[in-house]
Amino acid sequence: MIDSELQQVEKYYHLITEYLVTYSMQIFGAILILFFGLWVAQKVSKMIAGLMQRHNIDITLTNFVSNVVKVLLIIMFLVIALGKIGISVTPFVAAIGAASLGAGLALQGMLSNYGAGLAIIATRPFVVGDTIEVKGVSGQVKTIELGYTILINEEKVEITIPNKHIVGEILHNSFSYSLVKGEIDIAYDANADLAIELIETVLKEHELVADEPHSQVGIERFADNGVTLSYRYWVPTTKIIETKLSVNRKVFSAIQGADIDIPFPQRIVTLNHTHEKGAE
Repeated sequence: MIDSELQQVEKYYHLITEYLVTYSMQIFGAILILFFGLWVAQKVSKMIAGLMQRHNIDITLTNFVSNVVKVLLIIMFLVIALGKIGISVTPFVAAIGAASLGAGLALQGMLSNYGAGLAIIATRPFVVGDTIEVKGVSGQVKTIELGYTILINEEKVEITIPNKHIVGEILHNSFSYSLVKGEIDIAYDANADLAIELIETVLKEHELVADEPHSQVGIERFADNGVTLSYRYWVPTTKIIETKLSVNRKVFSAIQGADIDIPFPQRIVTLNHTHEKGAE
């Protein structure tokens, strides 16, 4: 019984020894490939993590992406190392391919958002703080994540846009400011130059109105009831409403304080009377 077991052990020992002697260089090469793969995976993972952190991407997402890249690289070098020592990698490749296909189909939308996020980070068509408009939605960029971008509008409402709906679309970028328009009517016999000067002073002195681009004030049109003065100015995107209300109040007060007539809507109706000759 003991002799039989010893013979069995001796048999396996000779097999292992013969295998090591025959494939010693292949084993050594496979170990080198594996260690090299671990080194490359570590370096690439750190490089990706550093790149994402420099672009202020969420730390959780950064760790996830860098770890996924690291694992994929390790698996790739492990498959190469196994092939080096004669172990067939075909089943592994087939399994990885099937798993990748299934994951790709299941996460198609998410992956397209991530791909678009990488394109935004690489090309930088806008940055945090810019005011953008895309597909009819506008607001100031609050956060740029790998899968989505968050905007905040003048009503302090956060708008989340998947990145695949940004890349490839017509994008309007007014940077950190938005354009505001206002109008006021004055009488035809009023001093238009004085009214324009008063409005320019209001805009120049208001603390939230941008100095650059310059505000614009002038005659917009000649309306039925008076001359319409239009004024255009730029304000921080998140301050649109409060600035517009404040500017309109100050413009109205300045016009009134200068005794410039602000006409009210009126309509002149002419009645035509028909006189018929009647019998006396």
